[in-house]
Formats: sequence, C-alpha cells, structure tokens
Amino acid sequence: MTSKWSRRDILRLAGLSATALPLSSWATNENGERIILPDNPQHKKLKKPVTAITLGAGSRGNVYGNYAVQYPDQLDIIGVAEPIAIRNERYTQKHNIAAENRFQTWEDVFKKPKFADAIIISTPDNLHYGPCIEALKMGYDILLEKPISPSEKECRDILQLAKKTGRIVAVCHVLRYAPYFIKLRELMNSGAIGEVVSIQHLEPIGHVHMSHSYVRGNWHNSKETTPIILAKSCHDLDILKWMVNQPSKKIQAFGDLKWFKKENAPEGSTERCTDGCKIEAECPYSALRIYHRNRSWLQVLDMPDDKEKHAAHILEKLKTTNYGRCVYQMDNDQPDHYICNIQFENNITASFSMEALTSYEGRRTRVMGSMGDIVGDMNSFVLTDFRTGKKTEWKQSTDGHGGGDWRLVADWIQAIDQQNPSILTSTIDASIESHVMGFAAEKSRKENKVVTIEM
Repeated sequence: MTSKWSRRDILRLAGLSATALPLSSWATNENGERIILPDNPQHKKLKKPVTAITLGAGSRGNVYGNYAVQYPDQLDIIGVAEPIAIRNERYTQKHNIAAENRFQTWEDVFKKPKFADAIIISTPDNLHYGPCIEALKMGYDILLEKPISPSEKECRDILQLAKKTGRIVAVCHVLRYAPYFIKLRELMNSGAIGEVVSIQHLEPIGHVHMSHSYVRGNWHNSKETTPIILAKSCHDLDILKWMVNQPSKKIQAFGDLKWFKKENAPEGSTERCTDGCKIEAECPYSALRIYHRNRSWLQVLDMPDDKEKHAAHILEKLKTTNYGRCVYQMDNDQPDHYICNIQFENNITASFSMEALTSYEGRRTRVMGSMGDIVGDMNSFVLTDFRTGKKTEWKQSTDGHGGGDWRLVADWIQAIDQQNPSILTSTIDASIESHVMGFAAEKSRKENKVVTIEM
C-alpha cells in the first residue's frame, strides 16, 4: 500500500462506507506497508500500557513487538530472551530494554520474580510448552505463537493449566482477525448463501517458500520440530473450523514428500549450490539465485547493518548453513503435498489442500451453499445468489496474514487490560480443536484410515 492512497480509498477497497468503520492512526507492518486498525467497540481507553517480555526475537517476535514501536501508549516491551546475540541486541535497542531484563534463554526469565503483565512466546515450536507452563504458573497473560505445541498432550496440559490459573492465553491464529475471513464467516453464518453445504480451501505455499522454510529451513524435519500440517496449516484447519462454526467429527488425510528427495537430484548437482553445481543457473531452488542474486528471504541470515558487507555475509552463510544446501540433498521429511477431507456437524464437509509446488501464494476458498456460493482469494471474493443471479464483489486492502497480525495484538492488549478474554476470538479454549484436527490428520495420513476427532 502506498502513501498516495487516501483514507477514503482504503475504505472503498475494504467495501466499507466512510462512516461504517472509523480508523485509528496509521500503523505499518515490518515491510513498511500501512495497516488498517479499525476501532473496535469493545476497546476502551487503557489504564496504562501493557508491559510484556518477548521470548524469541526472530521474525514473529518482531512482528508482534513492532506493535509496541507504533503504539507505545498501548504496549511496552520491557524484556527479551534470545540466544542469538545480534537478534538480542537489535531487539534490545529497538525497545530500549534495560540490561537487567535481557536474557539468553527463556529459562532465565523465570528465575526472576514476575516483572511484567504478559509474555509473548515466539520461540521455536518445540520450545513453546516449557515457557508457557512457567508463565502460567507465575501469573503472566500470554500471546502464544502457533502451534500451541507439537504434542497433543502438551496442548491439552496448557489448556488445563490456563483454565486452572484463569490467565489469558491468546493463540496466534491470526487469520481469525483478518477482515477477509471475518466477512466471509459473517456471510456464511447469516444465511446469505442459504445453508452451508461444503467448502474447498487451498493453501498454495509457493515453491520458493517451501524450499526456504520446509526443505532447508527451521521446519525441514518434522521429528525435530512440528509436522507441516501444524507448522504451516493449522491456520487453515482453524479458519475452516471457525468459519463453519460447527464441531469437527472425522478427518481423512493423504500426502507425502514427492519431489525434494535425493533420487530427484539433477545430474551435475552438488551438495551445496556454491560447490560448482552445473545446473545452478537454471534451478528454481538455487540458493545463489534466491538469497544472493534476488536478495530475498534474508531475514533468517541476520544481515549486518553495513550493506557493503551483505554479499560476503550471504555467501558465507550459504557455505556454512542449511540455506546453501541443495534442496535434493537435505534431511527433510515434510510432505510437499497434503490433502484433508473433514466432516463437520450437520453433515458439512470441507476439503483442504496444502500445495508446495505453486508459482503463487495466498489462500483460495470456495464455499457452496443451498442458495448461493462464494469464491475468494484473500484479497476479494464474489458471492453469487442463486435466487436472483446477482453477483456481489467484496474487496479489501491487505497486509501480513490478511491484516490479522496486529489486529490480534490490539485485541490481546485490550483483553489483558480489561481481564476479559471474550474480546479475543482465538483463546486457547477456542483454538485447541484445530490442533486436535491436525494431530488426527497426521494419524490418518500415516495409518491410512479415517480418524474420529475426539475433543
């Protein structure tokens, strides 16, 4: 979004009248794009800024933490735990964190008496459970990056302790806060297309995104991190459950790793893209192309401030980390295609497809009802009424996760200030079912059977 767009332009693109939804002051996301933060009638003037400690100062920790930079009167980041020195330093400087509130590990935070209102948990997936349990025991409210945990038992344990302590745990199912999905759900549940009968939902990961995150990246090995159905697509299981607004009953899943395997390595390829690979120049997954020539996906490489050192830094990382390894020579096991069939209450069915090998990203959704259908792509959708033949188009201007990231943070802050979890739509109570669906999907995929979902 560019600065030449007026407030009225944004409202028009969002399908809103000038009086329908007042806007707060402009904010920007990590890419410098303006974010629309609508006024929420449940929001009240804060008693004071909510104070928070961030555990994990990587990409997601910065997305949520940046809210405090734009709105210091609402959120004040006063502590950080991050083992990577450059990330710790940069986060500390950004939020002006006192030396005594800087920590290397999450365990160190809890050696100190409670010194903030809340904890933001944006550690790696397999490090969610420990800090979440300790934070609940010490009386912190929590913003918990998805997935809740790679273990179903740990997910249920966190839910049980959250209920026991009465603390607020908001799960970062940010699509629930995106205007696109909010409007879609509203129409589905209002009878605009009659009774909802079925849904088709597609998540195209994008071939480069797949290679970066799930072949070379932090989530390349499901046994060490989280199965991709939870690491990437618990957003999608959750949004399907939320939009249908009915309990899930059964799930059936298929999928596997087909392409990113050693037997598909082209002749002339090498262990690393920097080792003189003969087909590097034409390979769509070339690390030299993605990171060095195109300079994309660099946030994981912790680039130095001096831009003149970028090229040398990138090449060094490609020679020494997984990001420079051939995608056909990794120890990855995440499926590159995954489909789920889900049966909900009232005999509503949904089919979900996660696809790695696409040239595009951005979720696509089709909803079939008794009196109409809806076809959308996260930026816009068209509702066709069977009774009249009329087609109605809804458009929005979007940002990260369809605009949900900071809207979640805004509601979380209000929920803490008012001690009212009902302001949130993604409390752990509401979000856990989609995790159980994900665990059931993995059981179905691996055991080749339909699995009953038990809450």
